[in-house]
Amino acid sequence: MNRDWPDVLGGLALAGIGGLALGWALVHYDLGTLRQMGPGFFPAVLGALLIGLGLIVALPALARSGDTPRFELGSAAAVLAAILIFGFGLRLLGLAGATAASVLVASLAAPHGGWTWRILLALTVTALTVVVFSYGLRMTLPLWPRLP
Repeated sequence: MNRDWPDVLGGLALAGIGGLALGWALVHYDLGTLRQMGPGFFPAVLGALLIGLGLIVALPALARSGDTPRFELGSAAAVLAAILIFGFGLRLLGLAGATAASVLVASLAAPHGGWTWRILLALTVTALTVVVFSYGLRMTLPLWPRLP
């Protein structure tokens, strides 16, 4: 039978990661009580929630039909290149430059063309990243490219 395999496998992956987190928290940390939560309480609750969310995604997908998933090498390469550009370009390009470049490269994987929405997306994500990480969290990352 043809099922919605991307959702089934994705939901099971989420539930599996949640199960690992829950198991790790139960084995390695003290849960405590509701009044005095121990260090394992929060990871255990997050693991249990992730199991629940994974099952919410996976179980309905078993009943619906879907297309056979295809692996698109170009899209995977664009996303991987964006991650590498951000990681290696952060010091040279700064937070703003690395974010904008990685968003532009990752958007090449989108099925529809055009540069206007890509540039608007890059500007929006860059502005949000700078506000959250530089001004909100006060992280000491270089904001702009370093000029020689």
